[in-house]
Amino acid sequence: MLASLTFPRIIGHRGAAGAAPENTLESLREAKRQGAAWVEFDAKLTRDNHIILLHDDLLDRTTSGKGPAAEATFAAIRALDAGAWFGPAFAGAKVPTLEETVRELLALGINCNVEIKPCPGRERETAERVMRALQRLWPADAVKPLVSSFAYSSLQVAYQMAPEFPRAVLVEEVPAGWRDLCEGVEAVALNPWHEPLTPDQARAIKSAGYRAYSYTVNETARARTLFDWGVDGVFTDAPGKLIAALGA
Repeated sequence: MLASLTFPRIIGHRGAAGAAPENTLESLREAKRQGAAWVEFDAKLTRDNHIILLHDDLLDRTTSGKGPAAEATFAAIRALDAGAWFGPAFAGAKVPTLEETVRELLALGINCNVEIKPCPGRERETAERVMRALQRLWPADAVKPLVSSFAYSSLQVAYQMAPEFPRAVLVEEVPAGWRDLCEGVEAVALNPWHEPLTPDQARAIKSAGYRAYSYTVNETARARTLFDWGVDGVFTDAPGKLIAALGA
């Protein structure tokens, strides 16, 4: 499977989070405008089990609401403003559903990395609902999205339910047992935070036959260094900037 996958080197992080409010349709459109062929976003559940795009467990940072997302209904979250915090031009932006997001991606002609981002204690059910939705919504003849998570039990569910979707193990620092983690869910990639990553670790990941995609890299010089180490791609808030300097 690995040889047939064609991920770009530059992937928009939460859309294009440096230029538009993260995890919104507006941010996806901005990533496309900047030339990104792939974007990454975070999927989690509302109290009534709607799949939405949201990174934090709390609503406070990126919406006009407050409190845990897991305790709010979709209707309540939908009524919030998810853009004014970023800038007045984005006032009125809404928290989108996964279904709306897939529809927008297909219209834009771009692919994605779906990060399963469960609220605490909802690792398995979030993965189950996300994977069922992707199986239903994503065209059967299209290149499958990459599915990733820091929650290993979510990746296990994704592997069991929908093995046709490629998987990546997300980590901050590369752990001693990273090969076992990748093998346990037949991952195609290990995606580490770029700051603690070392050249030896990058080479080891590649030598073991996995891809390496590192987050969140916004400086051209750092991206170039990571590519020199063998890292396959980077997630960035500024896809247009890196694409212009380094190519997609």
